[in-house]
Amino acid sequence: MYKRAEYKVIMSRLAEPRKFIQVVVGARQVGKSTLVKQVLSDLAIPYRMFSADNVPISNNAWISDCWAAVRSIKKAEGAESFLLVIDEIQKITNWSEAVKKEWDDDSFNDMNIKVLLLGSSRVMLEKGLSESLAGRFEEIRMGHWSYPEMKECFGFTLDQYMFFGGYPGAAGLIGDIDRFQQYIQSAIIDATINKDILMDAPVGKPALLRQAFELGASYSGSLLSLNKMLGSLQDAGNTSTLAGYVNLLDESGLLCGIQKFIIDAARRRASIPKFQVYDNALTTVYSPYTFEEAVSDRKFWGHVFESGVGAYLVNQAFVNHFEVYYWREQNREVDFVLRKKGSIVAIEVKSNAAKRTEGLEAFRQKFHPTEAIIVGDGGIRAEEFLKMDLRGLF
Repeated sequence: MYKRAEYKVIMSRLAEPRKFIQVVVGARQVGKSTLVKQVLSDLAIPYRMFSADNVPISNNAWISDCWAAVRSIKKAEGAESFLLVIDEIQKITNWSEAVKKEWDDDSFNDMNIKVLLLGSSRVMLEKGLSESLAGRFEEIRMGHWSYPEMKECFGFTLDQYMFFGGYPGAAGLIGDIDRFQQYIQSAIIDATINKDILMDAPVGKPALLRQAFELGASYSGSLLSLNKMLGSLQDAGNTSTLAGYVNLLDESGLLCGIQKFIIDAARRRASIPKFQVYDNALTTVYSPYTFEEAVSDRKFWGHVFESGVGAYLVNQAFVNHFEVYYWREQNREVDFVLRKKGSIVAIEVKSNAAKRTEGLEAFRQKFHPTEAIIVGDGGIRAEEFLKMDLRGLF
């Protein structure tokens, strides 16, 4: 069975002496549970895995019951160390307080129980981690599957990856576009919005949230002001409400609004966002085109291509902790600007020979980036760029 790169990270962390709670964070259907099961099957120490999927959200004591069971088994087996794994832990109300109490009790009593937590709601996980477990945990971030992973595991071509995205559960369905789209709608979009966002966050207008996602996903790779967006929605609110909903979609691994690269942070926040999905399946699912029709329409494929590169960038930004922007000044623009600490990287996506790149030179002269790259015609081939470790650019 194919093992993602995070397999080695988790194995090495669990081989270390007990020091931090390990937390695997990522969007739905990117393979977190499957990867952890691969780790457990190869692990040398005893373990027990529990899932909060069917536990009432208010049953905070369930976490303590899991811990008590593991302590009893460890004692009965005379094990030197033990691993407790809890999946979908963010579904339990005040989960972080319960975890903190049990972890601190084990630390005080020199109980060698290592802990691995998994969750699909990034917003609820990170809120609990920052509020109660500061200094007690390490994150292992999992993004959507990359092109090299989908190629190696499922034989995807670059064009197939750009259109169908990187969800492993949908890879076997690409021969039937209706089944593929149904899977993306039900297992990814509906599940994330209904189970991760609406159950965990105060959303006054659920219909507006869903419409905002559908419109933003349809415009992935394009600029769209929130005011113009509101004018296109049936259940209109205000721009602050809409911006809050886009933030929830971002934290859940569906859709983000990339801000304009401006040194002034206040002006940056007020800029028109460039919408970007985290996986291209989330934008092509709303397309009337089949795969073959999309590839043959050069203008439409240019949008798909740019959105696919953008999806790779925002996933890498999530995993490797850097920021993604765009830049525009008059009629000059740069598709993506990456920033980490003091380093800046400018990236222009060129899906066809007709697209002009004067903006890249203008940006280079104004901001003096560490790197300025063209991806596509006249630059780095997309196949090569999507294999790059972007940390080496900074």
